[in-house]
Amino acid sequence: MSQTVDRALSILPLLARGPADLGQVADALGVHKSTALRLLRTLHEHGLVYRQEDQRYRLGARLFALAQEAVENLDIREIAHPHLVRLNEETGHTVHLAVHEEGEVLYIDKVDSRYPVRMYSRIGKPVAITVAAVAKLLLADLPEPERRALAAKLDYPMYTSRSIPNAAAFLQELATVREQGWATDLGGHEESINCVAAPVRGADGRVVAAMSVSAPNVVVTADELLTLLPLVRRTADAISGEYSGTTAPKDTA
Repeated sequence: MSQTVDRALSILPLLARGPADLGQVADALGVHKSTALRLLRTLHEHGLVYRQEDQRYRLGARLFALAQEAVENLDIREIAHPHLVRLNEETGHTVHLAVHEEGEVLYIDKVDSRYPVRMYSRIGKPVAITVAAVAKLLLADLPEPERRALAAKLDYPMYTSRSIPNAAAFLQELATVREQGWATDLGGHEESINCVAAPVRGADGRVVAAMSVSAPNVVVTADELLTLLPLVRRTADAISGEYSGTTAPKDTA
């Protein structure tokens, strides 16, 4: 039975490369045409493959519907949380996870610092969109026309002397973030708080969330915080791999 399942599943990546006829499927699997036909018929009954008028087979609409449903039901917070906890345990600093929804960037998870000095950020609270490192990552992934339209309508409050002052500077910052693949907020929102962030990507490579490590100057300097960038990026990559299904979750037992 396991061999039959294995063969049936092997048909799906084959057809993902394009339609194939019965003989091509049989050859690829190394089986007789009658065996390949039984497998294709079963997959066809479940809507996972479709037989065209030219008698070639392609992936069925049901497969795409299942994939879309699975993506919609993935909980990025649930997947990311154990990784955020481990990063917090390794660094001791505050760790955030944020997403872009309906024009706002919101924190959806937070693990507090072990140090007495705490950040006032809250889960569900919008971030300062023009300066926050997580916001820069999420907005930098937008198509250029959307980035320009957004930048044109934003206000640019000068929280500190390091805040981004206008749309032109914001677009330049997003271009830099897009190119380098990570972002910082070094005193742009609060003079005493620094932050470094990395993107969480889905199977299509698009940024679905952003995670960050933040700490006040009284705990670590900006330069010291920046040394954590490789660890932050590895954590984001681990979340991305688990979210997109390209890597298995780590055993936390």
